[in-house]
Amino acid sequence: MVYFSMIAGWQLLAFGSLFFIIPIIALIDILKNRFEGNNKLIWTLVVLFTSIIGSILYFLIGRKYKIDSPKT
Repeated sequence: MVYFSMIAGWQLLAFGSLFFIIPIIALIDILKNRFEGNNKLIWTLVVLFTSIIGSILYFLIGRKYKIDSPKT
């Protein structure tokens, strides 16, 4: 039983930090880039209210809606 609690502690910390870090990375990416219309607001709300699921959806679907800025 002691062995289980030692493993569960660091795994819980690592897994829990992913639930905190991934939405932060998604929000930074959303706020740094430009989107058409209200897509920035919509993706921000999706990530804020659905956390990890919204972040995964943003990385799979939402990044396609970014506006590419012209390179200078």
